[in-house]
Amino acid sequence: MNPVRRFFRRYVFSTVGLLALLLFTNIAVLVVLLGISEVKGPSDRFQIVDFCAHLQGGGSSWQADPEAIGMLKEERAWAMVLSPAGQVAWEYQMPAELPRAYSSGDIAQFSRWYLEDWPVTVWALDDGSLAVVGRPKGSMAKYYVSLGRDYYDFLTTLACGIFYINVLLVVVLFIHSARRVEKAMGPILNAIRSLADGKPVRLQEDGELAEINTSLNRAAAYITRKDNTRAEWIRGISHDIRTPLSVILGYASELEESGELPPWAREQAGAIRRQSEKLTSLVADLNLTTRLEYALRPIDRKKLDGVELARQAVSEVLNDGLADCYTLTFMEAHPGRHLPVAGDPALLDRMLSNLLRNCIRHNPGGCRITVTVAPAPATAAGCLFIIADDGCGVSPAQLQTLNRGGPLASTQPADPAGEHGLGLRIVRQIVQAHRGRLSFSNTSPHGLTVTIWIGEK
Repeated sequence: MNPVRRFFRRYVFSTVGLLALLLFTNIAVLVVLLGISEVKGPSDRFQIVDFCAHLQGGGSSWQADPEAIGMLKEERAWAMVLSPAGQVAWEYQMPAELPRAYSSGDIAQFSRWYLEDWPVTVWALDDGSLAVVGRPKGSMAKYYVSLGRDYYDFLTTLACGIFYINVLLVVVLFIHSARRVEKAMGPILNAIRSLADGKPVRLQEDGELAEINTSLNRAAAYITRKDNTRAEWIRGISHDIRTPLSVILGYASELEESGELPPWAREQAGAIRRQSEKLTSLVADLNLTTRLEYALRPIDRKKLDGVELARQAVSEVLNDGLADCYTLTFMEAHPGRHLPVAGDPALLDRMLSNLLRNCIRHNPGGCRITVTVAPAPATAAGCLFIIADDGCGVSPAQLQTLNRGGPLASTQPADPAGEHGLGLRIVRQIVQAHRGRLSFSNTSPHGLTVTIWIGEK
């Protein structure tokens, strides 16, 4: 049988057992209460009242109408009416062995118990006479219980206490059963959550759900082995491709600068050099994103100045040469104010550089780029980096995808041959590694604004 089905079947059976225990306890309490109380026959009382309504007369002259006689015949019962003096004033099918006169003591005795083994029911009539209906011997059980008030209150309190203790017992047992389910399923749910987050998982392969734990351990081992294989393959490719790329770049640069070649040949060599540089950048990005994804690169946290960090990234882009169609401006929300952040200087510089080059890459017609450094909101310490451009912007669907963190190779139409989509992925990984926040919004009237918060600790 499936272990999950077997486990939950046991849980269902235990729940049914708890309900049965509650029902049994309630029945037991009811029996106890009935046992300590006087047994009355409400149906019999109703019948004798109904019977007395069909008696006519008074004193020593009483008669019963045919309906009353029919009631007695249906119950195989006999009846008599005793006058206030104890004499039988009227009778029907009364056994011959019974006396026809009774003292007050006799009446008191058979009204509570039996009249010579005949179970009888008694009802007082309006003129002081007494109607007595007798049933066949052995057809009724009559008991009279008399209890002291203190003892009756004690029994009532005891019965209530037993009932509430029973309810409390059911609640405790139900909680215990629920804890068993939580204890068995909790590690499995946590393991599934860890697998979704890419964390290693190892469960104890015992207990009622040992087969599921074993399957999760095998799945975790397979995912880890698969990820390690991919990471090792990427590292190997990055290492193996570095040397051929260096040779290609070197020869392409020499050919591009050679005066012995015609212009068209030097132009082709320059194209080879530029494409080789893009390939080098692609390999570097692929290697970095793999190392960040699998935590292969330790984060070297240092106390940094957010203003100097952003200024250095802007300077690097300007020093690499910026076309005249682009304008890059650096701004401080509070000039001269020190804005401390904690992070890896190389990774944070790469984050800002990727965002700046992303603005340039996706706006080939030119745009104005503004880098603003501002203090974090009052509820958080650290620094805000705001990179905004007035380029072509992104569509609402793309903006939603970016803020959701979904895979998006490019936020702008670009040359498929030159866009590999790792720039924003690396930015997001760096922000996550620093436990920061990243958000995207449209610039008015057009363009894209990227806001990054990096904490101080």
